[in-house]
Amino acid sequence: MEKLLPLTAGESEPIVHCGGHSHKDCCERVVINVSGLRFETQVKTLRQFPNTLLGDPLRRLQYYDPLRNEYFFDRNRPSFDSILYYYQSGGRLRRPINVPLDVFLEELKFYQLGEEALTKFRDDEGFIKEEEQPMPEREFLKQVWLLFEHPESSQAARIIAIISVMVILISIVIFCLETLPEFRDESDLSLPVSNEIGEKSLKKPFHIGIKMYEICPGVDSNLSQAHSEDPFFIVETICICWFSFELLVRFTACPSKPAFFKNIMNMIDFIAIIPYFVALGTEFARQRGISQPAMSLAILRVIRLVRVFRIFKLSRHSKGLQILGQTLKASMRELGLLIFFLFIGVILFSSAVYFAEADHDKSNFSSIPAAFWWAVVTMTTVGYGDMYPETMGGKIVGSLCAIAGVLTISLPVPVIVSNFSYFYHRETDCEDQGQYTHITTCPYTPPPSPELAKHGDKELIVPNSEFLDGMVPTGNSEVPNKRLVTQV
Repeated sequence: MEKLLPLTAGESEPIVHCGGHSHKDCCERVVINVSGLRFETQVKTLRQFPNTLLGDPLRRLQYYDPLRNEYFFDRNRPSFDSILYYYQSGGRLRRPINVPLDVFLEELKFYQLGEEALTKFRDDEGFIKEEEQPMPEREFLKQVWLLFEHPESSQAARIIAIISVMVILISIVIFCLETLPEFRDESDLSLPVSNEIGEKSLKKPFHIGIKMYEICPGVDSNLSQAHSEDPFFIVETICICWFSFELLVRFTACPSKPAFFKNIMNMIDFIAIIPYFVALGTEFARQRGISQPAMSLAILRVIRLVRVFRIFKLSRHSKGLQILGQTLKASMRELGLLIFFLFIGVILFSSAVYFAEADHDKSNFSSIPAAFWWAVVTMTTVGYGDMYPETMGGKIVGSLCAIAGVLTISLPVPVIVSNFSYFYHRETDCEDQGQYTHITTCPYTPPPSPELAKHGDKELIVPNSEFLDGMVPTGNSEVPNKRLVTQV
C-alpha cells in the first residue's frame, strides 16, 4: 500500500512506518536488473555514495522501467556482484576472478564510482602509477615539444618520427655495410684485418668509418677532398646532422633541463652522436702528433663499437621496445636472483667437474676458472661442445648441471612473463577502447529537467517527477514537501 506522508519540520528524509516503529529508510528497496539478473537492495545502501550512478536518484532515473518497477542495465552481470558489494561494504572494491581487468574497469567507469575508487582499485591490482608528462609553459615551445617528443599528437609529428626512424635505419645499415669485404677499406685499422692485408694497410688512407687522410709519415692529404670522395662519410655526416638537430631542438623546448639529462632515452641520443665528433677529434690529434697511434687505434675501435647503440634510438618510436624496457625495469629483482643463482651454480659445477676430470689425461678442464665457460653454456642449455667431460663422474656432474640450469632459469621466468603481459595490455588498452563500443541502454524515461522553485528563503531544485528516491515516478506533484513511500 502506498500513501503520501508529509515531511515534518527539520526533517529531510521520509519517515517510514515499519512494524509499529518509525525508521528512516528502513524498508525502502530498489530492484536492479542487470542483463536479466535481478538484484534487490535497500535505498539507504545506495545513498552511501550519492555521487555515483546508482547512489544519485536523478542519474539512475533514466534507467527506470515503469512497467516492471525496476532499473534495467544492459551491462556485464558478473561485475555487478562486486559493484553492489561496494555499496554494501561501504567502499570495499574487489574484482571477480572470472572478470578480465579491462572489462571490470569499464564497468567501474560506467557506474561512475569516482576517481578515488578507481585509483584505489588500480593500486590494489598492482598498477604502476604513470608519471604526469610536464609541458613547457610557452605555447611555441609546447608545440615544438609535442612535435618532436609525442608522435601521436599530430600528423606533422608522425612525419618527423618517420624521418627519424629512417635516418636511424640508414645509419645502422651504413655501419654494417662498412664491414663488408666489398666495401671495407684495407687501411681501416679500426676493423679487424687479416695478416695478408695487414702490412698493406699501413700505407693507405686511414679510415674510421670515414676516409680521413694518409697516415704515412710525410704525406700531406687534403682532408676536405677525402671527405667528398667517401660516400660512407657523407651519409654518416647527414645522419649526425639530423641527430644533432633533433637533440638540440628537444633540449631547447624541454620543460625541465635537469629532467632532460636524467632521461635514459636522451642519454642514448647523446651517445649516438658523440662517436662521430670524438673520432674527428682523435684524428686531428693524431695528425698533429698529440696522441699515440696505438692509443688512437684503441679509442677508434671502441668508438666504432659504440655506434651500434644507435639501434636503441628506435625505442623512442617503437612500442614493442618500450614494453621490453619497462618489463626489464620492473623485473630487475627477478633478473638479479637469476644471475645470483647462475653464479652459484657455475661455481659449484665447475669445481665439481674439475675434480671429476682431474685424473683424466686429456681433460678439457685445466682449472676451475677454465671450467666456468663450460658451466655457463651447460646451465643455459646452449652446449657448444668445445668442452665436455669424458669420465663417468664428469658426465654425472654434467647431467646434474644441465638439470639444475633448467630449473634455475625456469623459476623467475613466469614473473617476467607476467610483467610483460601487464605492460603489453596496458599499452594496448587505449587501442582496444577504440575498437570496441559498448551497447547503450535504452532509457525508459527522460532525465528529469530541474526547475528552480522558491521554498522559503532558499532556492530548491525540484524535479518534474516526484518519486521514491528515484524509484517510482508519479508525475508533477503539487505538494513539493511530500514523497511517495511504501508501507510494508
